[in-house]
Amino acid sequence: MEPLTLDMILVMLMIAVAVFLFIVEWVRVDVVAILMMVVLPLLHLVTPKEAFTGLSSNAVVSIIAVIIIGAGLDKTGMINQLVSPIVRLAGKSPSRIVIFISVTIAGISSFMQNIGAAALFLPAVQRVSRSLKVPISKLLMPIGFSAILGGTITLVGSSPLILLNDLLTPFNLKPFGLFDVTPVGVLLVASGIACFILFGRFILPQGEADVDTAAPVGSSVESYREQLGELHELLTPDDFTHYRDPITVRDLRRRYLVNVVALTEQPDFKVLSPSADAMIRSGSDILVVGREEDVERMAEQLGMAHKESLEFFKEEAAEHLAGTVEAVVGPRSPWIGRTLRQINLRDHFQVVPLAIFRHGESYRAEISDMPLQVGDAILIQGTWKRLQELQAERSLLFTTPIDVELLRPEKAFFAGFWLLLALVMILVFKIQLSVCLMTGALGMILTRVLSIDEAYQAVDWRTIFLLAGLIPLGIATEKTGTAAWIAHTVLGAIGTVQPIVLLAVIGLLSTVFTLVISNVGATVLLVPLVVNMAIAANADPRMAALVVGLATSNSFILPTHQVNALYMGPGHYRSVDFMKAGLLVSVVFLVVMVAAIYLFYGAS
Repeated sequence: MEPLTLDMILVMLMIAVAVFLFIVEWVRVDVVAILMMVVLPLLHLVTPKEAFTGLSSNAVVSIIAVIIIGAGLDKTGMINQLVSPIVRLAGKSPSRIVIFISVTIAGISSFMQNIGAAALFLPAVQRVSRSLKVPISKLLMPIGFSAILGGTITLVGSSPLILLNDLLTPFNLKPFGLFDVTPVGVLLVASGIACFILFGRFILPQGEADVDTAAPVGSSVESYREQLGELHELLTPDDFTHYRDPITVRDLRRRYLVNVVALTEQPDFKVLSPSADAMIRSGSDILVVGREEDVERMAEQLGMAHKESLEFFKEEAAEHLAGTVEAVVGPRSPWIGRTLRQINLRDHFQVVPLAIFRHGESYRAEISDMPLQVGDAILIQGTWKRLQELQAERSLLFTTPIDVELLRPEKAFFAGFWLLLALVMILVFKIQLSVCLMTGALGMILTRVLSIDEAYQAVDWRTIFLLAGLIPLGIATEKTGTAAWIAHTVLGAIGTVQPIVLLAVIGLLSTVFTLVISNVGATVLLVPLVVNMAIAANADPRMAALVVGLATSNSFILPTHQVNALYMGPGHYRSVDFMKAGLLVSVVFLVVMVAAIYLFYGAS
């Protein structure tokens, strides 16, 4: 074994400094990474070119591209379509949401880069957090850990497992099949999810739902919710217009205090924000806003079928497409003295005025003919796009600015095409990952799935610099021989032990390495060493190598893994939060992994 050199000491000192700064958080984690990027070449531990090679590395460029692709898919609503049925099955229980989404993201991660799956689901999880008012800190970490664990289910789920067979070739060992690791991987995913379900209250930060983003409407709107009621969907009978005078949208408001916000015209044409004179026809679906008792009374008297949930207008009423806002008539508004009938909001802006609040009183029935006064608050329902147009007209003062993400479902084909093209390039043509993914990202920009500014905004640049800055630290660790010295020292110290103990030590060593250097670097360095150690200890060298391939995914204690770094900002996590939860998950990971390998494959 080589003697300890000055360069090795300096590298270990820099590793210790980085870990210390991650813990105390005197500066942000990305600043720590940039510090490594600058100090390492000054100490001549890496060359200047190596110091900045992370910014152009295949991994970092791939992450930028996949985040842009994920933003494009979310912009079209495709990911939301996938998440919606999962959330519907999970209900409003945070535990069930974590289980269902975690299982889904783990399955996706088993066949694609876990950072890609994590990036694709991030906007959707944020939307779930807002809509259900569940603190995002309770959702993102379990889901992110599941994305990492999903990479252990198949041999193509993570880079270390992809490399494994190539590293075994020099030893003439039998290669692993695609699903050889699946039993172990499934148990790892299940145990990771179980940790958060059973101990989540103790290991997760107990944050609160973000009041500012919990709902895109003003707080006063919520205070009026009991007076106004909720959305209801009804179906008129086939003989609705046969034996009665025509009934209009205005009639329903006047008689039942129910506002029609959408209806169907024959055959199935949907009309949003219909005019007050629009007729309610036979066999039509209508979407209304009203109190439960008022809607039930209307349905009973008019023979309508009151549906248990939204069906026909489910998409149009989705939170990300439509909602309710409060707007006030200002002192300089051109609408002062005019009535809503004269202004005709339904025809001009395709929105529906629900109520007027004046001097502490609410008016819901005959509001169309009320001359507006300064200070009147009008509650308005419509699509966010139309409400934004009304806000831009500046005739009303909106109590809460409308700042919601407008989806582009018409671009779904292009988003799906560019994602499919990138995957085909990866799987069929064997082109470098970063080139394939950047092709898909560029395609989405060129076909206007999202703009170039939106693409820049989608990328969490703190994550990019965090990863880019740690890459030269990994290079220095390997280049100076520090990694080899540590491995030889630890493996030489344990001597001859039982095979299961050897697997546990290898798993622990791999876990420590992957926290400070890349999982690929740890795999390349450790596999040859542990294979020789296993042969000397009369243990199965294939299982020793498999432990390395799996344990390099055991990267939960520090936010250095790509997925952890991606979720750190949006989840409002600190380094200590990852340490608290990551320590438990890491210990469970090692125990389950060693036990499963010993159970399914044996170790000798």
